[in-house]
Amino acid sequence: MAIRMIVKHPDPVLRERAQEVTKFNANLHKLLDDMADTMYDADGVGLAAPQVGILKRVFVVDADEEHGLLELVNPEIVSLEGEQFGPEGCLSIPGLQGDVKRARKVVIKAQDRHGNPVQYEGTDLLARAFQHELDHLNGVLFVDLAESVYEARKLAPEQGGE
Repeated sequence: MAIRMIVKHPDPVLRERAQEVTKFNANLHKLLDDMADTMYDADGVGLAAPQVGILKRVFVVDADEEHGLLELVNPEIVSLEGEQFGPEGCLSIPGLQGDVKRARKVVIKAQDRHGNPVQYEGTDLLARAFQHELDHLNGVLFVDLAESVYEARKLAPEQGGE
């Protein structure tokens, strides 16, 4: 396991669409392990593969105690419900936050590191993290969706801060 360098905006890799994972092997397992280490080291709640320069449809999230670390390969949103509006930040855009409208509840399906199907339901911060990280896989950044962007301030724990 290792800490990888987080790609920073405006690196063009952050604007590209990631490719579907077809090989569930040791390389994927190492990527997932490294991404989790990198996310925790940076005090993040999620990290997508393009943020470490890898254009694969993979992300990790740890946004609530109920689920802990989740690894999602080839994720797709199954359903969206409700609405929430609030601040988001991004490890690839340090120093900025923005107010983004997201669904309050999300059901997402994916594959695990072995290629087995998984499905998760998330609300509030976990729902926001699912949507934010999936956007990364499509080359979309929170600043593209934010109603306002401003200098970062410390987020409360329920918003993804410490």
